Amino acid sequence: MSEERSVAIEIKNLSVHLGGIQILRDVNASIMCNETTAIIGPNGAGKSTMLLAIMGMVRYSGTIRFLGACRLNREKPHIGYVPQRLDFDRGMPITVLDFLSLTDQRLPLWLGHRKSVREKAIASLEQVGASHLIKRPLGKLSGGETQRVLLAQAIKDEPDIVLLDEPVAGVDVAGEEMFSELLSKLQKGARFTLVLISHDLSVVTRHADHVICLNKTVKCEGRTVEVLTPENLTAIYGLHMGLYKHPSECMTKEGAPSHDA
Repeated sequence: MSEERSVAIEIKNLSVHLGGIQILRDVNASIMCNETTAIIGPNGAGKSTMLLAIMGMVRYSGTIRFLGACRLNREKPHIGYVPQRLDFDRGMPITVLDFLSLTDQRLPLWLGHRKSVREKAIASLEQVGASHLIKRPLGKLSGGETQRVLLAQAIKDEPDIVLLDEPVAGVDVAGEEMFSELLSKLQKGARFTLVLISHDLSVVTRHADHVICLNKTVKCEGRTVEVLTPENLTAIYGLHMGLYKHPSECMTKEGAPSHDA
């Protein structure tokens, strides 16, 4: 008997206009509770805008409903967010601990960190395997290290939902796989609802339970193994489909996904 699935976020007739240009049009989709949902599509498809709409950071028409079954006894869901990149002055004298403390401490950081704030920061870094970075200057981190710190910030307050906008962009293949495995382990352990944007279909195939195929509007949606077909990929990416390996091309002779996709 298959496990009953429930919806965490219900999106109906979602449309977004920015600067007079329609970015999203009549989007209807469901994000499943306690699962990993991948949003895929070509550049300019509106994927990042969809995440911003879920967070209420852009104006939209239509409805986005958060259903209560996936919440940790909260009236509203707590959402963690990992952006594609962190834009800041890399010469700023701010450490990883300072960065993780910004939302938890009222006193200026130069007066020191409260013990509870420090312990919370260390605990979140330990979850992502990055406790050794606690004293490092934020501007001196590599791309992979920065993404781990951003993930630590996102999960620090036990979110119900975690949104990631191309979390491995700019990270090498080995680092990408390590980060994806870490995400999968965290999601299964904490049972939060994970939504990620990815251009790497091999990552999506290995780690996503559910896929939303987006190009201004939803082209297809469903279980990963059912959705990622050559026909659907052609409908989404068109002539650019060759830039994205189909999951069947990412299998070794033993049937395991290869890591060179």
